[in-house]
Amino acid sequence: MSIKPDWWIREMAARGMIDPFEPEQVRENSKGKVVSYGTESYGYDVRCGAQFKVFTNVFSHLIDPKDFDPTSFVERKGDFCIIPPNSFVLAHSLEFFRIPRDVLVLCVGKSTYARCGIIVNVTPLQPEWEGNITLEFSNTTPIPAKIYANEGCALVVFFQAAQGDACETSYKDRKGKYQGQIGVTPPKM
Repeated sequence: MSIKPDWWIREMAARGMIDPFEPEQVRENSKGKVVSYGTESYGYDVRCGAQFKVFTNVFSHLIDPKDFDPTSFVERKGDFCIIPPNSFVLAHSLEFFRIPRDVLVLCVGKSTYARCGIIVNVTPLQPEWEGNITLEFSNTTPIPAKIYANEGCALVVFFQAAQGDACETSYKDRKGKYQGQIGVTPPKM
């Protein structure tokens, strides 16, 4: 298994693996400085979409992954989202991914957010999974924190199996419950 470089990411994006796709790293746009996004040396910085689900305890619900209550969060749309202290927000990647059968993708947070106490968690993108990534942001600080839509938020790293070593059963073959997700997708059973 090998980690894939920038030229491979660009080539695969041209075949539809990432859409929309930014072939270079962007640090400024028409609005000024941004949290960087686009192609890195060995990965791709995804952008956060503009739809957010902010967890709330207003209704005093228990978070149960087997019986998730959608009133456990408040929906927001916009250019940014404020995460309450010691709280959690779901968002989604602006990019839609189509992962090849012989590739596994891991996602890690960006240092700009991590140094502010904002942790990004994403589970691996499995072989032949496709959709927008649901991004989980945790504010580990005792004060409100801000995240930005349409700017970088996490790095995805692509690992390709050795030639001829593609998995026997892919996420698509298993008919995974998060296949084809669009926007923010809450837990499913």
